[in-house]
This record gives sequence, structure tokens and C-alpha cells, in this order.
Amino acid sequence: MARISAKSDTTGALAQLGTAIRARRKLLMLSQEALADLSEIDRAHMGKIERGERNVTFLNVVKIATALGCKPSDVLVDADL
Repeated sequence: MARISAKSDTTGALAQLGTAIRARRKLLMLSQEALADLSEIDRAHMGKIERGERNVTFLNVVKIATALGCKPSDVLVDADL
């Protein structure tokens, strides 16, 4: 199976995931910094995830979803993935 990097993401999956994370974060009225803190992810890295510039690991998706009060599958559904 081919690995997806931010540069080779021709399907836009990383951008879709980032958009879904950002939308849930904003619904909860959390700053990006607050979500990063709750997720135990560096704030700069969180920004890159939200912009679709990083191929986020599954464990980070779990951390982010937990911080957002949902399941990882909810974020993926929101991203239409």
C-alpha cells in the first residue's frame, strides 16, 4: 500500500480531515492552541494538521477526537472519508 504524504495527497483526504477537525473545534469554541493542549500535540503541528499539510497518525486522530469529545470515526465521517 502506498503511503500518503501531504505532497502526494491527490485525493484531498488530508485537507478534508483538517477541515473536519477545524469545524468541530470551532463548534466547541476552542482555540487551536486549546485543542492542541487538550490533545497533547504541538500547536504548530495542529495548525499543519488542520491545513492538511501533515499526514496525521492514527494515534493523533484518536487524541484529537478524544479532546473534541467524539470518536475518531465521527471525525472521519465529518470529513467524508
